[in-house]
Formats: sequence, C-alpha cells, structure tokens
Amino acid sequence: MRYYIIAGEASGDLHGSNLIKEIQKRDQQADIRCWGGDMMQQTGATLVKHYRELAFMGFIEVLRNLPAIMRNLKFCKEDIIKYAPDVLVLIDYPGFNLRIAEWAKTQDLKIAYYISPQVWAWKENRVKKIKASVDKMLVILPFEKAFYKKWQYEVQYVGHPLIEVIEKEKLQVPAQSFSDRPIIALLPGSRQQEITKKLPVMLAVSKYFPDYQFIVAKAPGLDPAFYDFLLQPYNNVSSVSGQTYALLKQSKAAMVTSGTATLETALFGVPEVVCYKGSNISYQIAKRLIKVKYISLVNLIMDKLVVKELIQDDLTVENLKRELEDILTNEPRVAKLKKDYDDLKALLSKGGNASEKAAGSIIQFLSEN
Repeated sequence: MRYYIIAGEASGDLHGSNLIKEIQKRDQQADIRCWGGDMMQQTGATLVKHYRELAFMGFIEVLRNLPAIMRNLKFCKEDIIKYAPDVLVLIDYPGFNLRIAEWAKTQDLKIAYYISPQVWAWKENRVKKIKASVDKMLVILPFEKAFYKKWQYEVQYVGHPLIEVIEKEKLQVPAQSFSDRPIIALLPGSRQQEITKKLPVMLAVSKYFPDYQFIVAKAPGLDPAFYDFLLQPYNNVSSVSGQTYALLKQSKAAMVTSGTATLETALFGVPEVVCYKGSNISYQIAKRLIKVKYISLVNLIMDKLVVKELIQDDLTVENLKRELEDILTNEPRVAKLKKDYDDLKALLSKGGNASEKAAGSIIQFLSEN
C-alpha cells in the first residue's frame, strides 16, 4: 500500500514516526511518502518537506506568511496527485491539513486523520467540514469521542501516543547528569517568535534561585546563537539540545510553555508552571475565539486546575517566581499534584497503545474499502 502522511510540527514528527513503524510491522510492502521531520525520515519514509518550513504560529504571523503557505498547499496537492496514495493520513496541524482534506475528498482519495484538530476549543463548526471530508478520525483525548458524538460523527479513541513514548523513555538511563545542583527545566516552545516572548521572563526568575541550575531545552533547528544571546547574562543557566526528556527526568520543577510540553512534563511527574505570552493582537483575537477554560492539556483533560497557568499579562517575573517557589517548597501541594498526575496517566492509558491501534485501524479501513 502507498501512504501519504502529513505532519507539520515537532510533536507530529514524533507521533508520525511511531505510527509509520507500526504500519511497517503490519504492511511489509508499505511505501510511505511524508511531510514531517527527521524522526519520520529515519523510519525509511521519503521526506518531502521538513516541518521547519511549515511552522507559522499566531494570527498575525500566519497573515505575514500567507504566500508561503499557499505555495506549500499548491505543491502538496501536486505531489499527492503525482504519488497517487492508497490513503492520505493527516496528523494534527489543522490549518494546513483540513484544507488538504477538503481538496483530497474531491479527488476521491481515502482520508484518515490521526490526532484530531482541537475543534472543541474554537471554530467548532469545522466539524461539518471534517465530517464531509475525513473518512476515519482517530482521537487521542478521552473527551473528544463524546464531543464528536454531539455532531453525530463516530470517531475512534486510540489512547494518547505520549504514554508509550514516555514509558519507554523512563526505562532509559540518562547518558549524563546535567548538574550537581537541583535542576529547574525551562521549556519555552519550538518557534523563535514564541520563545522570544516567554523565555526572557523565565530566565529573569533564575536570579532568585541561586542554588538551582536552570536548564533550557532548545528547539531543534533554531540557530544556537539565538539562545546564546538570551542566556549570556545569567550565571546559573545552561541549555541542552535534543535531550528534553532526559532533562525532565532530572528536574525538580519546570516552567513550560502551553501545548504538548505541559502534558509531557506531567507524565514525567515534574511539578510545573504553565507559561503563555503571545503578540498582543494575536492574544486579543484568540481570547475572543477560544472557548475552553484552560490552555494546558493537563487541565483540559482533567477538567480542573491541576497546574497553574500564567497567561499573557499574568506572566510576570514576580508571579512566576512566587509559583515556582511554591511548587518547590509546598509539600502538600506537590503531593496533590502528583496524585492528579497519576489520575491523568490512568485516564490517557485507557485507549491502549495509540500508535499500534491507529496503524491497525488505518490498515483495517483500507482493507474494508
């Protein structure tokens, strides 16, 4: 079978690579062409475009890069037609992938979507387009199945792919110890524009905790000089690249940008403060459109405030210092947090091995059609 898989972000590259491995176990003749990153390429799939060329964040940033986005869409459609896949597999990345899905349906292509767009957060009416164009939707958050049921759209919950990734990682012994001092991890995001907004606030907090080593997890693909300039003024700050999980395993606490990283940090059992700050225009637009109560996946999945969220104007050095001090010293709060983390893991484990189930479901879908 011929599979055309599209992922547009670092997390999509990770989950896409595990999905490809499971497809290859079940389909020895699988021919796979993809948009993604190094991990997907390392499976033997043919990489068409790297996600570094695709990552645009925020309303204003998307508008600025609209010509590049339109060129990518045009090229993608032409490449799909030329390749003629048996199935098109879309992984998250909704701004791009939903447009491709809508077009692909007019080409009579079979379409599977793994990791649903967050339509429950905003633009809920996009479900109509998903129903019309996506043949098989595989969701990874437990509440998504009930959400889609409201729209009379049957989806399959396969569990969360981070469970298998992190459980495997926990068995690995770190290659090195990053510091003799207790470590506080800084996960400021993967895009330069978001890092520029949040990392300076995170770094400024380090001067209040001289007995700790603050370590920044650098995003792949960004110029090291970009980080060097930001980190240079601080004595107890260093960085690692490509070792985020090893860093979390050694961390006492973490300051984490919103997104998948909040969930990864929780699954490693690390107390965290969630940090978000965007351009003022993008934030004001998002605030009016987004319907959910929380921005972190941990709180959304648990449907309560498990981890503290400091958003936009609340993300100040003083607020972040206070919250970090509390999760480092308040033992009852940390014990409650760890219990919530255990409940979170149990909830996400109910679906089973996500990559395995998703691959089996896609292949079964193909055999039935």
